[in-house]
Amino acid sequence: MKISAALLIFMLWCAWVAICDCRSRRISNACVVIGLIAAFACASSRANPFGIILLWQSAAGAAVGLVALLPFFALGVMGAADVKVFAVLGAWCGFHALLGLWAVASVLAGLHALWTLIATRTRLAVLFRRRSPTFELAGRRSTPFATCLTAPLIVWLAAQLVVGGVR
Repeated sequence: MKISAALLIFMLWCAWVAICDCRSRRISNACVVIGLIAAFACASSRANPFGIILLWQSAAGAAVGLVALLPFFALGVMGAADVKVFAVLGAWCGFHALLGLWAVASVLAGLHALWTLIATRTRLAVLFRRRSPTFELAGRRSTPFATCLTAPLIVWLAAQLVVGGVR
């Protein structure tokens, strides 16, 4: 099976995001900018593996991705990097894919949070107290939401490559 350069770039970028998010819960702006430039370049050259072949489609996906998660950032329940990664995913996949991607990532994040609550034996009542520390596991205080966004894409694309659905 032949893998296009654009698909390889996308999968490597997703892996880079997931690794950074899991290791340090930080995703550099350089990583975000590189992903966005690559998405725009692939759309402009009609090489996007998700059928986004016009620059405006990629830009619209990025704008929808950014605006969709900004309220969560404003409420303090999501980091800025998660919002920016979602915007880049919108540039790659198009805005039509974002709702499903967000739903899958939210379920994974919820499962991660539940597992962390159980593993740290944190009582739910603690989470509702003002100014109390959040639960923490291995020095990490949050769910790696950017990983929850990118990991399912990597798995889905790998499965598609195995069955011959993506080129």
